[in-house]
Amino acid sequence: MRNLALLRMPGPPVPAMTLADPANVREGLSIAFIGFPIGGVLGYAPVTHRGIVSSITTVALPAPQAGQLSDRAVRRIGEGNFEIYQLDAVAYPGNSGGPVFNADTGEVVGVINMVMVKGTRESALSNPTGLTYAIPVKFVRELLERR
Repeated sequence: MRNLALLRMPGPPVPAMTLADPANVREGLSIAFIGFPIGGVLGYAPVTHRGIVSSITTVALPAPQAGQLSDRAVRRIGEGNFEIYQLDAVAYPGNSGGPVFNADTGEVVGVINMVMVKGTRESALSNPTGLTYAIPVKFVRELLERR
């Protein structure tokens, strides 16, 4: 529903990450996230970034043109708006899908969802937008409850 998926993998389970109480996530919260930005351009080593939750904002994602509205898009709009975290932290393509942590407690507060770029993915290195969005932890909790 919010671009999240639950994956099942064979083998022994890995240690679970602690999910934050959504009520404790506020604007100004110090956060960190780890990912593999730009894939092969920066190598395949994890990189850690820090920042803050700069805004908890409500969004709806309609189609850019009426002719592009599909049944699925209309249903999504009908579900109503949803909250998303805007982060004051530079992320890059490749960070998407990674957890966002409370920098003080290590609890997961969200999941990187969108990294705005100007031009190509590679141009994000020399010209980052600084616009990063994360799906709130409440949607992670909802997904886990449905499994």
